Amino acid sequence: MIRRQTVLVYATAATIFYGLALYASAAYAADEYNVSNGLTLTGNPLGVHGIDPTSLFGGEAARLGSADFTAAHDGVDYYFASAKTRDRFKSGPQAFLPQYGGFCALGVSLGKKLDGDVRYADIVDGKLYLFVNEVIFQKYLENKEAVLAGAKETWPKIRTSAVDAL
Repeated sequence: MIRRQTVLVYATAATIFYGLALYASAAYAADEYNVSNGLTLTGNPLGVHGIDPTSLFGGEAARLGSADFTAAHDGVDYYFASAKTRDRFKSGPQAFLPQYGGFCALGVSLGKKLDGDVRYADIVDGKLYLFVNEVIFQKYLENKEAVLAGAKETWPKIRTSAVDAL
């Protein structure tokens, strides 16, 4: 009976350790990127809340991606609506990634990491910017240049800071 309990204790400890190791490897990505809680099947966090980032360009409506069409970039998994859009992303991911790791651009300009939402997005000079909600998006539209300039200046200072540390 003691051996069985010992094995269970070691198995539980190993499971916890493995889970923490996966969490720790994803933690760095979570500091720089706005990712969904939890991990994908590959052990990476999920970017852009599972929305196909290529669908945000060209005037299309945002399309939900599928784990069947996954591409990893900088330790973050992105889901795509098709193999075609996944391959398009893989050929040049920087063209489709949201700026500031997917955090709200206005929030970044204020030194905060707020959840970016694809429903409130803008593309300026071919770059994707996300915003937390309609009110913030409207505030951004009042002075786009100032918000984007402030975010560009502030991002290097907060990029690797934990969300809850700001």
